Amino acid sequence: MINQYTSNQPGLVLESDLAGEFPLYLFWPQNQSTLLYSTSITELLDDARVPKPLKVSTEGLSFLLQSGVVPPPKTAYQDIYILGIGDKARVSTVNGKIDIQFSHEFPFMNANRLPAGEMQPDEDLILQMLAEATVSRIDESKPSFLFHSAGKDSNSIALALAEAGWQDKVTLITHKSKGQADESEISAKIAKQLGFKHQVLHEVDQLQAEHHQAIEDYFINAPFPCTDNVTLAYPLYAHQLPELKGANIIDGGGNDSHMMTPPTTRELKVLPLSKLTHYASFMRHFVKSESLLSPLIRTPAEWCGMSGLSFADTKKILPDAMNVYPHWQQESQLRKNWDLFDFKTSILTPVVASELHIRKARNFADSIKSNMILPFANQQVAEYFAKMPEEYLFDRKALKNKLILRKMLKDRIGLDSDALGKLGFTYDSRAIVLQNWNWMLQEMQQCKLWDQPGLMKVVNRKKNRMNGTGWGAGAAGRLLYRIYLLSAWYNKDQTV
Repeated sequence: MINQYTSNQPGLVLESDLAGEFPLYLFWPQNQSTLLYSTSITELLDDARVPKPLKVSTEGLSFLLQSGVVPPPKTAYQDIYILGIGDKARVSTVNGKIDIQFSHEFPFMNANRLPAGEMQPDEDLILQMLAEATVSRIDESKPSFLFHSAGKDSNSIALALAEAGWQDKVTLITHKSKGQADESEISAKIAKQLGFKHQVLHEVDQLQAEHHQAIEDYFINAPFPCTDNVTLAYPLYAHQLPELKGANIIDGGGNDSHMMTPPTTRELKVLPLSKLTHYASFMRHFVKSESLLSPLIRTPAEWCGMSGLSFADTKKILPDAMNVYPHWQQESQLRKNWDLFDFKTSILTPVVASELHIRKARNFADSIKSNMILPFANQQVAEYFAKMPEEYLFDRKALKNKLILRKMLKDRIGLDSDALGKLGFTYDSRAIVLQNWNWMLQEMQQCKLWDQPGLMKVVNRKKNRMNGTGWGAGAAGRLLYRIYLLSAWYNKDQTV
C-alpha cells in the first residue's frame, strides 16, 4: 500500500516499528512537491508517480565505497529515504513545499532496562512469541524455509517452531562454508533432532553461464545496492533451490538491537585509542585502502562494523566523492561519553546490521518475490527483550551476549554455544574474484559511474596485491568484490 502526503495537509510524524521489522520507505523528490511512503520498497519503486530512472546519490555512493553502507535515512538514490530503528520524519508544509525534518534516537539503551530482580525471563513465553511472530507472517499456500545455522538466533526460532508443531511445514536450509567455520553438519543434526527436513546449499566458486544468469536476474530485481560479502551467494541459492522463489523465507536477524552487541576484546583496546588516532584523518587523502594504516585512522564509529576504500582511492574512482569522515566523527562525538555496549549497539544495529546484513536478505527476498520473515524484529518480541535486565542478556566481563538464548538451547536441545564458539557464516569472496576475474572486470569497465582511468589504476593495484598474502591481500580482494557489486547493480538494475 502506498500512502501520499500533499502540501497543506496537517503535519504528521512518520516512523517504523520499534525494531525495524517493517522499515518505512519514502519518495521525497528534491522539488519537495509530494511525499509517497510505504513499507514495501518494491511497491514504492513500481509506482508510476516515482519517475524512472532514479538518480543515484553521489553521497550515497561515497558511503557505499568507503563504509560499505549508507546510514539511514539516506540511501543510494537521491529521492529515496529509509526510516528504520529509531528514525523519525516530521512532515509539514513550509511555503507551499513539503518539508521533512529527520531525527534519530536509539530506543534500546541499557539504562531503560528493568533492574535486576524485577523480571525473570520466561523461556516458554519467549518461544511462544517467536513462534507467533513467525507463523502470523507465513503464507501457508507457499513453501517455508528457515535459514539455519549452529547459531543462537536461528536455533531459537527452529525450537519455537518445533514446539508449535510446525516441523512438517518448514524446511531448514544451511550454507556449507569452507573450512573450520562450516555449520552444515551441526545444522543437519539439529534439524533431525527437532524433526525438520533439512537441505544444504553449496558455495560456488567457478561460475558457469547458468550462474551468471541467476546473478544477473538478482541485480535486475534487487531494489538496493548491497556490499555485504555474502551477496552473490544468495542468487546461487535460488539457482540450487528454485522452490525459494515466491516462498516464505525466515531469517534469524534483527535481535542485536534489543539484545545488545558487546564489544570484542580487540574493540575494547582499539575504540579508546581511535579517539586519538582518527585525528590523523588527513591521511585518508593519501593512504591506500589495503594499507595497514587504513584501519588505524578510522573513527570510533567506523570500528562498529564498517570498512571500505580509502578516500584517496574513492576519489580516483568517483571524482565527485565526498569524504565520509565528518559524518562518522560527528556520530562518535554524539556518543563520546557512552558506555561501550550502548555505543557499539547504537551504531552497528540501525546502520550496519539493518542496512548491510539484513538488507542483503531483504534484497534477495525482493528479487525473487519471496516473503521475508524476521521473528526477532517483531514488535512484541523486541519490547520483551528491551526491558529484560542485562544479566540475562550479556556478560560485561566475558563479552558474551544472548545469555538467555544460550541457556535455553543448551537445556532444551543440548546445543552448547559456549563450547562451539563463534562459527559464523563465511563466504570466500576473494576466491570468487580470483576465479572469475575477466567476467567481473568487464562489469566494472562497463559501469558509467566510475572514472575509468582512475578505476583501472585502483583495480590493477588491488589485483596485484590480492595475489599476495596477509591482511592487505584479503582487503584488496574484498574491495574489488565491492566495486564489482556496485558496478553490477548500476549496470543491471532497472530503476537507475
